[in-house]
Parts: sequence; structure tokens; C-alpha cells
Amino acid sequence: MATTEPKHEHREEEEEAAGADDEDTGAQVAPIVRLEEVAVSTGEENKDPLIDLKAKLYRFDKDGNQWKERGVGTVKLLKHKETGKVRLVMRQSKTLKICANHLVLPMMTVQEHAGNEKSCVWHAPDFADGELKDELFCIRFASIENCKSFMDMFQEVAESQKKEESEDGSTAAGLLEKLSVEDKSEEKAEDKTKEGDGKEEKAEDEDAEKKDEKATV
Repeated sequence: MATTEPKHEHREEEEEAAGADDEDTGAQVAPIVRLEEVAVSTGEENKDPLIDLKAKLYRFDKDGNQWKERGVGTVKLLKHKETGKVRLVMRQSKTLKICANHLVLPMMTVQEHAGNEKSCVWHAPDFADGELKDELFCIRFASIENCKSFMDMFQEVAESQKKEESEDGSTAAGLLEKLSVEDKSEEKAEDKTKEGDGKEEKAEDEDAEKKDEKATV
């Protein structure tokens, strides 16, 4: 009668051989591709946030005569540290895609959306799609307080821009007036110089005539 070896003995030998293959040799394998950190600019580094609120943005579709959702995210009013210009920027929460991007201009006004105290509307030349478009926006906040805060800050910024524009106009007018006065002063100085040159030429002519008379005598 033939005898056979227990199957479990073969199994143990196979496991030992596999374990030998998995032993740590101490070798270090360098990664094939090394990724380096890349600095990403958002364009907001040189601006101070005046307001930062979560909201849902809509734009009015003129062709379809209806409101269309633009995105849910954070709306910000950002003031440039050097120029003082204020820009409204809103990004979608998940994709960070820009859904509103425009300057707050002096002539802009914002008003409560009819029948909803949590929403407000305004017109703006927007650049979110990479080209300037005249848009009618509607934004809805989670609370009446947030909506009021946004409207107050928006209107305050528009008024301040109007004031700065007026001051810039006054400054420019003052510079033009100053230049005009300086030009007139220069013209007077030139006239006096010409007058002086004319007197000198006249005196030289008279001296020449006297010399000629003496020579004739």
C-alpha cells in the first residue's frame, strides 16, 4: 500500500519559500517621478476683503426670460491695497470656478429683490466668462442680516468710489489750472525777453547811426 506525504507539509514549505522572497533586503527604491510644490496665485494676495459671505448667485437670462443659477459659494468684496479699487468676486464652493467678477463702480446701485428679504439684485459689466458682459445679478443669502450687510457694504463702496472719482476730477482740474497759470507766466516772461531784445536792438541801431553821422562830418 502506497503512502503519501501529508498535504500540509508541502503547504508549509511553500509558505517558507514565499516568506524568504518577501524578506526586507534593505534596498531603497527612488521614486520615478518627483513632484514639486507649485505656488498658485488667486489674484487676491494684494487685496483686503471687506466682506466674505456664503450665498447662491443667479443671473437673468434675457433670451429665456428667466433666472438661471450661476453657482453656490462665497462672495467677497476685495479692496486693492494700492489703487483702492473694490472688486466683487464670487467662486463656486467645490470647483472654485469664478461665477462673478466685476468692479464696484460709482454709478452702481443694489436693491432688495421683490418679495424676498434675503435676496438683492444689481446690474454690472461682468468679466467672469473671460469677456465683458452686462449682467443682471440676483444673490440670495442664508439670512436677512447677511443680505443687509452685503447691501450696506456694496452701497458704501459705490459711494466711496464716487467720492474718490470726484476728488480725482478736482485734482486733475487743479493740475490743469496750475499748468495754465505756468504757461501764462512763461508767455509773459518770453514777451518781456522779446521786449528787452527789441530795446537792445534799437539802442544798437541808434549807436550805429550816430557813428555814421560822425564819420560823415
